[in-house]
Amino acid sequence: MPLNYHDQIHLLKDILADHQIDCCGSVAEYEQLERVIKSLMVNNEIDQNVKGILQDIYSYSQAGINSANDHDHNQLHQSKFTGWIESIDQYS
Repeated sequence: MPLNYHDQIHLLKDILADHQIDCCGSVAEYEQLERVIKSLMVNNEIDQNVKGILQDIYSYSQAGINSANDHDHNQLHQSKFTGWIESIDQYS
């Protein structure tokens, strides 16, 4: 059963919050972010402002998959997690 829009948004925010708290993420989590974002990007009802944020998160996840040091990659983005989550809340 596919996730609905609200489930996808909740999952996205949960993964980002975990990455912020744990200061790391697994390849599987980065891949999950990409799948959820791809699904959300084709949703015509999603706010354009959220699409820009999703692009940023997608880039973060791609870089995370290819990162030799996940902890360092995550540390580079620590300042962005709260903003991404708050922006998603604001527009969704």
